[in-house]
Amino acid sequence: MLITSDAPEPALSVRQVLALERVLAGEPEVVAGASHLDRPVRWVHVAEAADVGVMLSGGEMVLTTGVLLAGDEGRQAEYVRSLHRAEAAAVVLGLGRAFPAAPDVMRRAAERCGLPMVVLHRPFPFAELTEEVQSRLVRRKFAAVSLSEAVRTALTALITAGAPLQSLLDEIARHSACPVVVTNLAHRVLGTAGERPAVDDVLRDWERIARQAGGYRPGRSGTRGGTGGDGWIRAELGGCGERWGRIVLCGYRGDTATGRLLADRAAEALVLHRMLGTGAGRSWEEQYARGLLTDLAGGAVPARQLLPRARAAGLPVNRRTFVPLVVPGGEPARLERLLRLLGLPGLVAELADGATAVLLSLPRDQDAAALAAHFAARLRRENGPDGTVVAAAEPRAAWDDVPAGLREAQHVADAVADSAALGLPPVVRLRDVHLRGLVRLLRDDPHVQSFAERELDGLLGDSDEDLLAVLRTYLASGRNKSRTAQLHHVSRPALYRRLEAIQLRLGVDLDDFEQAASVHIALLAHDAQQH
Repeated sequence: MLITSDAPEPALSVRQVLALERVLAGEPEVVAGASHLDRPVRWVHVAEAADVGVMLSGGEMVLTTGVLLAGDEGRQAEYVRSLHRAEAAAVVLGLGRAFPAAPDVMRRAAERCGLPMVVLHRPFPFAELTEEVQSRLVRRKFAAVSLSEAVRTALTALITAGAPLQSLLDEIARHSACPVVVTNLAHRVLGTAGERPAVDDVLRDWERIARQAGGYRPGRSGTRGGTGGDGWIRAELGGCGERWGRIVLCGYRGDTATGRLLADRAAEALVLHRMLGTGAGRSWEEQYARGLLTDLAGGAVPARQLLPRARAAGLPVNRRTFVPLVVPGGEPARLERLLRLLGLPGLVAELADGATAVLLSLPRDQDAAALAAHFAARLRRENGPDGTVVAAAEPRAAWDDVPAGLREAQHVADAVADSAALGLPPVVRLRDVHLRGLVRLLRDDPHVQSFAERELDGLLGDSDEDLLAVLRTYLASGRNKSRTAQLHHVSRPALYRRLEAIQLRLGVDLDDFEQAASVHIALLAHDAQQH
C-alpha cells in the first residue's frame, strides 16, 4: 500500500487572488506580510466576529469591514492573532465603514505573525470576490481531478502492457512538463525522465540538491512527500508500512496541489509496477544502469554529458580509475552480489547481446589490474574451471575514455564468446585475442565471408557437424592430435580417419602450415558470422 494522505484541493495563491480583475477594481494594497503572498487560498470567508479563528480550518482568505472591531485595539490585535492561529491565508479589510485607513494595531500584529494583510481603498462587493474565487477554485479542482484520472488511466495501460519503468516515467514527465526523478532512500537515482538538458541540470549536483530543504522537506501534514521551493514536489514509494523510494517532480510549474495529485498518481503506478515485477525481470537499478552503460558504449552521447547520470546512480567519478569489463553470459544479480562482497564500487547491467557489462570505479592508488583479476578469478571459482571469462579493457584514468574502454571490452568478449573451453585465463584483454579478434572485427566484410565459404565449402552444409567440430578443436589446439582425440572422446586411429576425411573434402594438407592457417582463418570467420 502506498504511504500517502489526502492531497489538498487545488488552490490559488494570495498573490493570484489580488491580481484578479474584480479585485483590482477595489484598489488593493498590501500593508503587512508582503513576503507571504504565495500562500495558497483554499477558500474565501466573510467574517466580522472577533473570534473568527474558531470557524476556520486553514487556508482561508478572510474578508471583513471591521465594524465589530472599531474603537477596540485589543480586539483588533486579537482578531489578527486568531487568524494566525487558524492558519488563515490572508485578511482583507474593506476601508470606509469602520476604518478610513489600515489600523496600526492590526497592521503591526499581522506583520509580526507573517499574515498578509490587504486593504481595499474603494468600495467593493465582497460577494463578487467570493463568487470569483470559489468558481476558479472549483474549475481548478475539476481540472486537477481530470488530469489525475488521465494520468492514472495512461499509467495503468502501460503497466498492463508490461511496459518498462522508463515508459512510465516518460508519461509522467509528459504530463508534469518538468524533470522527473525516482530515487531510493539513499538518494541513489533509479530512473529519470524529461527533456535531457533539464534532467542533466538537475542531476549535475544531485547529492547536494536531493538533501537540501527544497528537495526533501516534509509537507505540513508530515505523512507523505512534500513540496519545497521552486516547484519541487515529492511522493514517497513503499508498501506494508515501509518506504523504499521517492518520486520527485523537479521544478513543477503548475498549481502545487495539482502537482501533489500528479505525484500521488505517479507513485501509485510505480508501486504497482514494482510489485508486479514489470520490466523483463530487471530491477529498477539495473534498468537505469543498463541505459547509462548502453549510452556510454554507443558513443552517440558524449561521455561528459553522461557524467551527471553516473554520479546520480551512485558511481564515484572524482579522481578514479575506471575498469570496463564485459562478462559473456554473466548474470547481473550474481555480479552485483560479487561486487558488494569484494567491496568494489561499480555499475552492472546486461547489454543487448546477452553479455553483462561491469564498470568498476576504483581509487587511483589501488592496483586496478590486480583487482580486476581478483574479481575474475573469484567469478571463475564460483562457476567452475571451464566457467566464466571476463573480457577487460585497459584501465582508464579519464571519464571521457570510458566509452572506448567499454567498446574494447565488448570486442574482446565477442572474440572469446565461443572459446570458454579452450583454457583461456579468467581475464582476457585485447592483446590476448590475437587473430581471433581481428577476424571478429572483419566478419561482416563481404570479402572475408566469400573467403570463408570458399575455403570450407567441402564441409559447410553437411549433415554431419562432427567433422567441423573436430577441425575446429584440432586447429585451436595447435594441431595437437592427442588433445583433440581426448576432447572428442575418440581413439587416435578414429581421429586420423576423420582428419583424412576433412582433408579430402577440403582439398588441403593440414600438415602444411600455410594451408592449415588458411583453413583456420576461414573457420574463425565462419564462427564469427554465426554470433
